[in-house]
Amino acid sequence: MNRITINPNQCGGRPCIRGMRIRVKDVLDMLAEGATPAEILADFPDLEAADIQACIAYAARYLDHTVLVST
Repeated sequence: MNRITINPNQCGGRPCIRGMRIRVKDVLDMLAEGATPAEILADFPDLEAADIQACIAYAARYLDHTVLVST
């Protein structure tokens, strides 16, 4: 199952979780602010633990690119 979906007509085309209006960025922001996965799941009962893991994996894949630095 592809947990991360992108629909140009939903949330401005930003990546969401399973077609819901819960953006990957929102989950990542909550984690960055110190929320635990259990807290996120309690706040969003439609989410599953695998959704949170998929958000982290999506971010890791998205950021895996060469960064050129000018010296």
